[in-house]
Amino acid sequence: MIRKLAIVAFFMMSAANGYTQIYDPVTWSFDYERKAENSYELIFTAIIEKGSHIYSMDVPEGGPISTTFAFDTLPDYTLEGTAFEVTTPEELFDEAFGFRIKSFSNKAEFRQKVKSTAPSFSVSGIVNFMSCNNVTCSPPKDVEFRIQVGAPVSASSSSSSSEETVLAQNTKLQSPKSGLLRFFIISMLAGFAGILTPCVFPMIPMTVAFFSQGSDNRSKSVLKAVIFGVSIVLIYTALGLIVSLTSAGAGFANTLSTHWIPNLLFFALFLVFAISFFGAFEIVLPDKWVTGADSRVDRGGIAASFFMGLTTVIVSFSCTGPIIGVLLVEAATGDTLRPTIGMLGFGLAFALPFTIFALFPSMMSRLPRSGGWLNSVKVVLGFIMLAFSMKFLMTIDSVYSFKILSRDIFLSIWIVIFTLLGLYLLGKIRFSHDSDLPYLGTFRLFLVIAVFSFVVYLIPGLFGAPLRGLSAMLPSPETSGFNLAKVIAEEKPVEQSSMFSDFTSELCSSPKYDDIFNMPMGLKGYYEYRQGLACARELEKPVLLDFKGHACANCKMMEAKVWSEPGVLQRLREDFVIVALYVDDRTQLPEKDWITSSIDGKIKKTIGKINEDLEITKFKTNALPLYVITDHDGNSLNTPMTTNLDPTDFARWLDEGKELFYSR
Repeated sequence: MIRKLAIVAFFMMSAANGYTQIYDPVTWSFDYERKAENSYELIFTAIIEKGSHIYSMDVPEGGPISTTFAFDTLPDYTLEGTAFEVTTPEELFDEAFGFRIKSFSNKAEFRQKVKSTAPSFSVSGIVNFMSCNNVTCSPPKDVEFRIQVGAPVSASSSSSSSEETVLAQNTKLQSPKSGLLRFFIISMLAGFAGILTPCVFPMIPMTVAFFSQGSDNRSKSVLKAVIFGVSIVLIYTALGLIVSLTSAGAGFANTLSTHWIPNLLFFALFLVFAISFFGAFEIVLPDKWVTGADSRVDRGGIAASFFMGLTTVIVSFSCTGPIIGVLLVEAATGDTLRPTIGMLGFGLAFALPFTIFALFPSMMSRLPRSGGWLNSVKVVLGFIMLAFSMKFLMTIDSVYSFKILSRDIFLSIWIVIFTLLGLYLLGKIRFSHDSDLPYLGTFRLFLVIAVFSFVVYLIPGLFGAPLRGLSAMLPSPETSGFNLAKVIAEEKPVEQSSMFSDFTSELCSSPKYDDIFNMPMGLKGYYEYRQGLACARELEKPVLLDFKGHACANCKMMEAKVWSEPGVLQRLREDFVIVALYVDDRTQLPEKDWITSSIDGKIKKTIGKINEDLEITKFKTNALPLYVITDHDGNSLNTPMTTNLDPTDFARWLDEGKELFYSR
């Protein structure tokens, strides 16, 4: 009774102090660790906001709600003992309850030992806890969890030490979005490219001249140069941080990457940037921004170094603005760290030469002189932006099923663009700001060879070549108007055709939405969840759910580099009923097919929204691609798989799911 009154008193005190917003300071993540053969430890981690705490599993009688774990009883595993605390709690006197209580701040880890005879199994249950700070408490809260345990272990690893650790990404199941490190490196390269433009490169000597003033005080000059460089990095990073903070999570990213309005705007943005780089006009910021920052520089002092950095950023915007825009467009379609990481990389690379030459002015003599080559860099970037602008039109065409921008049309445009780029580098095409090209330098010659080699590589794609290295950026091969490989395969006798043969594929009925979607590699399957499960039940085959998207680059890479491998393709064709579920398709369904989400209570009216709701509801993730092998009731049989470009691993995973299905 005292315990309940104390908790009620907390809530009353909260209301009295005006804490009417939702107080929810704890985020849970769930994982597991393999300790030995068929022996695992489930890991429960609570991340707690600063100033708040949750209570220990060991709370005295009459105290607050302790942290407890309840597990669903399933035959696949057995619990060994009870859940236990890994993090050592702190024991402090609690004024509300009048005695010392153990609690956790910042972070708390709990574990539970389990044992199983199955190679893969799922553990679900509820963690119950209560969180408080010095003025308020949350009501006791239940958080449901589901941990998929037991990734396939290869023969080579089965003989390893019993201390082997295998971590699974249960609550953080995300497909790699090219990787933050790779994006950081790309952003740095973009920063170096920004330096080699006509409105940036000539600024280096002027900057060095500024820092050479008063060079008799070496230590002060060094400090000013460092502040100048750091200021540039901070300004660009702040821009990325603003984009990060103003994005609205996964829903925002999905809308940004698939809706026709932002894609059309991005296409127009890239097109304008390309035209600007071709010399038609310059993109400049208002003059008062430049003069305002420049006037602060004239006042001198350490602060002048910051405003010199700000002036450099503003003045260079006419050349760096398009590059920054490209990076931010790419970054905003990923997770919220990408814009900040991208601008940090760009700022570091952009500031580095300025800072180095400011610190060591004597190195200026080694710099090449400004000239027509700077404008050539700008024009080359314009051609590249023009080519990449097509990506946004491709997304609109595929997501809305317009079927206008087919693969062969897309490739034809790219072939023309890069052919013109090669001719420009040869000096056969000139723009208004270009200088004469009296001869072809060695470096330019190698660029010409690289560009025309790329054009030659693209040409077979017009006739059905997979172009696996570019699969993520191109429309699906199924959209091509002419596919020579498929034509040849169809003319062969059935027993001889391989890549596009579907004689072993079986379907029970005509797939719904087959006028909208296509299966890759000549495979056959379904595009509606219930219809696919029904056919699998009739054929007594396991189901392969393929959650994918029109705008999903990793999905295209998986199909081009993994599904196309003969061993994988044969398994897909013969052993499974494939159900391809597009989560970004915007085809609106008749009212009878609408659903009300159990997650957010909203009505889902399109194919994509219904499939996305299914993925989140059943598998607790919105990762793309996501491959799930299920039984006829949609229950996963082994650990779902995201992007894995190793065909051997993928084939092994398919075999495991098939074996588990038939051993039920």
